[in-house]
Amino acid sequence: MFSRIEGVLREKHPDSALVETGGLCYEIMLPGCVVDKIVTIEPGQPIKLEIFSYLQMDGNRGTATYVGFTNAVEREFFEALLSVASIGPKTAMRAFARPMAEIARYIDEGDRTALRKLPGIGDQKAKDIIAKLQGKVARFGLIQGETRAAQPQPDFVAEAVEVLLQLQYRRPEAERMAKEAFSGNGSVTSAEELLNEIYRRQQRTT
Repeated sequence: MFSRIEGVLREKHPDSALVETGGLCYEIMLPGCVVDKIVTIEPGQPIKLEIFSYLQMDGNRGTATYVGFTNAVEREFFEALLSVASIGPKTAMRAFARPMAEIARYIDEGDRTALRKLPGIGDQKAKDIIAKLQGKVARFGLIQGETRAAQPQPDFVAEAVEVLLQLQYRRPEAERMAKEAFSGNGSVTSAEELLNEIYRRQQRTT
């Protein structure tokens, strides 16, 4: 087992990378948010990753698995998530499909609805995460460099956000609700339709 790898990127896949160092090539599994951060690194270029290692058992056979991060703080957040009894390495890796700072904010705010929308995180696991980690992850909300390129949105999305603000929703919550509803229903063409979609989503989660 090792905790850091520095070498040359040989191959890049949707959820992993092959890194060559010392004449050996290692397969490193990557959470989605880490894949987003190394998007500009091309095969043949140098790469350095912090590593979380664990032994994956399949019957009597154990296989060493390596999960990569761009810095030690990201790895610490991953390890913090593993401290939740119902969360294993595979689930944690899938859950980090969104930027880590965003997930830390969900936990700190106790936003169970947002957490259970992460891959592999259902309602009970969302409750477990909040119970274990709320109030303990603020520093992970400071992780930088994860903001994804903003997608252009129609003017009616901003109109819907303004309506939600008038209904006493906080801006971050209103923007998240509008964004998720818009991305989840491509047939929406007006603020009224978007607000209806937001309402339907709330009804399904209550």
